[in-house]
Amino acid sequence: MELKYPFVLLILIIFLIILIFRKFNQKEHQEEGKKVANTKFVKEIPYYKKAIRKYKILTFSLKAICIISIILAGVLIARPQTINIGEDAKYSRDIILCLDVSTSINSLNEKLTNKLKEIVKSLKGERFGIIIFNTSSTQLVPLTDDYEYVLKVLNDLEENFKIQNEYMNSENKEDAKKASKAAKYLQSGTSVGSSVRGSSIIGDGLASCITNFGNLEEERTRVIIFSTDNELYGKELITLEEASVMCKERNITVFAVAPSSIQKKDILGLKSVAEITGGEYYEEGDKSSSNVDNIVKNIERKSKNLVKNQKNIEKIDKPELIEILLIVSVIGLFILDKKVSV
Repeated sequence: MELKYPFVLLILIIFLIILIFRKFNQKEHQEEGKKVANTKFVKEIPYYKKAIRKYKILTFSLKAICIISIILAGVLIARPQTINIGEDAKYSRDIILCLDVSTSINSLNEKLTNKLKEIVKSLKGERFGIIIFNTSSTQLVPLTDDYEYVLKVLNDLEENFKIQNEYMNSENKEDAKKASKAAKYLQSGTSVGSSVRGSSIIGDGLASCITNFGNLEEERTRVIIFSTDNELYGKELITLEEASVMCKERNITVFAVAPSSIQKKDILGLKSVAEITGGEYYEEGDKSSSNVDNIVKNIERKSKNLVKNQKNIEKIDKPELIEILLIVSVIGLFILDKKVSV
């Protein structure tokens, strides 16, 4: 325990010392005055001796408790405090979900958006954003801690990925209409310039996430969950390798997630991105450790470990004990005062 204003207690103690010193001087001065004659015999009476002894004990106790009460009141004015040191290891994390919306990975994206909803529900203060890309990028959710809105968008994405998976090649008109509507949702803003540049511009998609982190000088852990099969069908402005170097320079960790259908020639690029930035590469597979549920759990666990523990020092007023002691001492003053008066 420490005092916020210790000088108050110091001033009070000095004041009490001066007061006590003056009291002793007054006592010496009183002894120099005239004395009552023939009190010697009275002082020898046992009852008188007992009464004087009791009186001295009571008056001494009264003065002592009075001094203690004054000191306790001074301690309260000085504000006793305790220091509470806690650790906050989660609240400074930014996560961006970056989805390649090419139809070849619709199945992976459907599972990924479904499982990420569980993670979003457990967040406490971290910010979450969502970007989808094909030829161009579209920001669906800026970095935010409005988890209700994030969950709504994840639900919309999951539903549209599911519809495309089920009805994309359907000959039924109603089903084809649903698939078309889902495709329109996913392609809105992500197919700008596709007739010239092509599609699946992987490097540009990853690079577009960097600027969405906002103030990069702020002390935060930044993570990109990057879902793609790394099949390039167009002309990049920024290559995947260049985008990964940009992420590394800005301390952004990339966790790459690929579908089981990924070609061997495309795996190396994604692994390189993860290794360069300090993240990991995951591939959806038949093994239990490679299913999307476990992949998402691993990303959550590892991205949490990236967050530096931050010590929060909080000073809390703790007057309770002093207040109780002061109340007890005041009650004691009343009791002693009554006994001394009797």
